[in-house]
Amino acid sequence: MTGTLVIVRHAKAEHGHGDDHARRLTGKGRAQAQAAGKLLADAGIVPEQVICSTSARTRETLELALEQMPGRPQVDYEDAAYGADDHGLYELVNRVPQDVGTVMLVGHNPAVAQMASSFLDEEAYGGYVAFPPGSVAVVRMEVDWLYAAPGTGAGRLLTG
Repeated sequence: MTGTLVIVRHAKAEHGHGDDHARRLTGKGRAQAQAAGKLLADAGIVPEQVICSTSARTRETLELALEQMPGRPQVDYEDAAYGADDHGLYELVNRVPQDVGTVMLVGHNPAVAQMASSFLDEEAYGGYVAFPPGSVAVVRMEVDWLYAAPGTGAGRLLTG
C-alpha cells in the first residue's frame, strides 16, 4: 500500500532570545497554522497519523491546523524531529505502520524544505524550494513507508 505524506513547516514563531524549544507562534503564525489546516481539509487530505517535533511552535501549529480538520489522528511527538536533518525525518517516516494511508510530518527548516524539495518536479519548482513558515507539501508516495526516501514519490506545494 502506498500513501500520502504531508510535510508541514511550523508557522511563524517569535524571535528567539532564550530557549529555542519553547518559542511560541506569533499572531501571524496562528493564522498561518489555521490556514494550513483549512487548505488540507478543503483538499480532502486528512492525516491518520502525525509525526510532530516536540517544540512549542510545532505543537501549536499542529493543534491549530487540526482544529480545521475532521477527526483526530494519532499524534506522535518525537524529540528526534527537533533538530533533525532530512535523513532523520525519513527515518521517522520509515517507522510508520504500512496500513496508515496519510501521514503528516510537522517540523523545522532546513530539514522539511529539503525533504519537500526531494519530491518536487525540478522543472516546475527549480530544484530546492522556498518553504516559508506555514508551508505545506503533499506527496503521493510510490513506495511503502519503510522505503520512503528522496525521489520515491511525487509532490506538490499546497497553496491557497
